[in-house]
Amino acid sequence: MEAIIITIGDELLIGHTVDTNAAFIASALNSIGISVKRKYIISDKKDEISTHVKQALSEVSIVLTTGGLGPTNDDITKKVLCELFNTELVLSEEALMQVKQFLEIRNLPLNKNNLGQAYIPQACTLLTNKYGTAPGMLFKKSESILISMPGVPHEMISLMTDEVLPAIKSLFSLDRIIHKVITVGGIAEAVLAEKLSDWENKLPEYIHLAYLPSPGVIKLRLSVYNSNDNHIHEVEHQANKLYKIIPDNIISMEGLSLTEVLGKILNQKTLTIGTAESCTGGAIASEITSIAGSSDYFKGSVVAYHNSIKENILNVSKSDLETYGAVSKQVAESMAKGIAELLKTDISIAVTGIAGPGGGTSEKPVGTVWIAISIKGKVLSQKYKFGNRRDTNIRRTVNAGILFLINEMKRMK
Repeated sequence: MEAIIITIGDELLIGHTVDTNAAFIASALNSIGISVKRKYIISDKKDEISTHVKQALSEVSIVLTTGGLGPTNDDITKKVLCELFNTELVLSEEALMQVKQFLEIRNLPLNKNNLGQAYIPQACTLLTNKYGTAPGMLFKKSESILISMPGVPHEMISLMTDEVLPAIKSLFSLDRIIHKVITVGGIAEAVLAEKLSDWENKLPEYIHLAYLPSPGVIKLRLSVYNSNDNHIHEVEHQANKLYKIIPDNIISMEGLSLTEVLGKILNQKTLTIGTAESCTGGAIASEITSIAGSSDYFKGSVVAYHNSIKENILNVSKSDLETYGAVSKQVAESMAKGIAELLKTDISIAVTGIAGPGGGTSEKPVGTVWIAISIKGKVLSQKYKFGNRRDTNIRRTVNAGILFLINEMKRMK
């Protein structure tokens, strides 16, 4: 079973908006056994929409579009789809009720533009949008379907999860697919590939391995398409072999993120945590609190960007700052102690470094970072040397800090 994804919007073509929708849709389709044959990004022009939708419907069984469903004049997707499916816009009482409820909750008036959102092509099946005024629409043509969704990412994600995937499953007989994801950290991709070469070469032909790298973290994905129960057992068997090859680098056998793993450990051990951040500007705290339920263990953070905050809030000594500099073992460890004492947490993590692009010296070049952690009063620290890119340095610092903490907490008795 194959699909084509079409994302609509001039803002995508000129680079003002990054097309994250296609990536999410492709991943969601793949999870239920549907491969994506092609992706298109097209403009908000009638001929572009019409041509690409027609072509896609002639090639595959499933076509999904996002964008062009808003209340303004440049949103023309519904009108084009009406022409393609030989239908007309009609007022949907169900859609009108959803629009009214959405506006009432936000104390907004129902105007002409919002009312237009309730006019739906008569030939389509309505898909409920919980987070916006533009509903999703499902059209059938011969043996194929087209599903049109709004371009706002959180609206599209909700529709895909709650409406689109169940609809596709009910309409088509799909192959069974297996994905096993293992989260690995503390090892470079090239080194990991070298260590796993023998294991990889001995994998059964039907098991496909993919390396999914991000700064400081790699996910290994084992996939089987058109699978059966025996394949499930074999995938687990092959994954478990990794414990003998890279035991110290396995973070999660369930594909969890570093932050999810950290949260599980903190919950299991009923510990609390706080962060003191300089070069990351609060990114570690943001990462930790992105997990639902993090309020059970996360107390707070101090973004000590300026030395005066390190000194006056976190009790870093002025002498250490002058003698060793802000980017140093002494200052990082003092920050870790200071935030734990200030917030009265069991655990803390502190980072100080030179994210770049400026600020580096021959002794401390851009990418130099000190990370310190405090675990029930025991303070440990490590020095890291990352690269020259500011955004990558921040991301690597976040991941390295959380990974450092996870590894040390796993050693706790």
